[in-house]
Amino acid sequence: MNRVMEDNSSLKIAQKDIMAAEGDFRQTNAILLPNISVSHTGIATNNPLMAFGTKLNQQIVTQADFNPDLLNNPNQIEDYATRFEIQQPLLNFDGLYQRKAAKAKLTASEYQSGRTRDYLMLEVEKAYMQLQLAYKTVEVLEKTKEAAAENKRLADNSFKQGYLQKSDVLAVEVRLTEINNQLQYAKSNIYNASNYLSVMMNDSTYQVMIPVDSLKVFPNDFTMENVSENRKDILAMESAKEAYYQMYRADKMSFLPKLNAFGSYELHDDQVFQGSANGYLFGAELRWDVLNGTKRFGKAHKSKAEFEKSKLELEQYKSQSQVELNKARRMLQDTKNNLELTSQALNQSREALRIRSNRFAQGLEKTTDLLLAETQYAQKQLEYYFTIFQHNSAVAYVEFLTKE
Repeated sequence: MNRVMEDNSSLKIAQKDIMAAEGDFRQTNAILLPNISVSHTGIATNNPLMAFGTKLNQQIVTQADFNPDLLNNPNQIEDYATRFEIQQPLLNFDGLYQRKAAKAKLTASEYQSGRTRDYLMLEVEKAYMQLQLAYKTVEVLEKTKEAAAENKRLADNSFKQGYLQKSDVLAVEVRLTEINNQLQYAKSNIYNASNYLSVMMNDSTYQVMIPVDSLKVFPNDFTMENVSENRKDILAMESAKEAYYQMYRADKMSFLPKLNAFGSYELHDDQVFQGSANGYLFGAELRWDVLNGTKRFGKAHKSKAEFEKSKLELEQYKSQSQVELNKARRMLQDTKNNLELTSQALNQSREALRIRSNRFAQGLEKTTDLLLAETQYAQKQLEYYFTIFQHNSAVAYVEFLTKE
């Protein structure tokens, strides 16, 4: 479990989603913090207006510069300007709500990542139980194989003594071959379960794993009847709904005017990276886009529809989650009942095999009846352990559905 929580690729992807949402949220700092830029520009011109303005910026205008001939036909002049500019948002109501929406989106990503962790914990638990079941299946089939081999030995002896026909011996051999075939599939399942766990741990060595404990019945005592409002996936959808709501409010606030301050400081000279003359400018702008070709109306209409849709999706998801929980609880109860029945059937088939084995050793039982009892006992063992797996999987799934 620790390896998966540290190295699983899905969790790393979820973490990158959180980082992306954090990036979106940090971008909204632009509505609070100033935008500062620095530039250095070089120009050369003989344009009358530009040339005179450049001399003014460099603070080198003299009386001779007012000569009409020089004003109308100036010589080329060069200017190198270093400019510091600042823009400071003061009132941007739509930006504030966009920031709230980005924050809600970040919260949703964090909740979704937490739910991904919960789901991976469930998957690890189920994969580990599959590994336990695979080993238990191999254990049962190996014992069955030993019993079948002993029956074959008895059948061979009885055949040599004339108590059994060749067809009976062949039937025992066929049964032994079937067990070997089943055993091979069971061993393959060990590799499959091990590989799946390796993938979840992001381990490329694909080692064959051995569970540290055996398959046993999980206790369960669930009292929660309804899906919790504090489940992480539901909280994620609540946050997503909040993000849509804030975007809708931001689009409505875009109809209000915006107030921004601005300022600049400039250095001018006819040499690169010099600044013998300087000047500044500052002010504020109140801007109101009265009509933007009805674009804002359409955007607000769309964001309202998306908000209403998110509310409906949340309610639908809650209903589906409740149905899933009810179904899982019924499945758990069914597996508990089935566990009792398979346990009884296992005990009965064990006793039946013991009786028939003793009678067969004494030559009082048919070979077909012994093989049937042996097959039934092996099946009941496998059914019992598979039912334990189903029960434990149901317990884990109900825990997942009710986890806050």
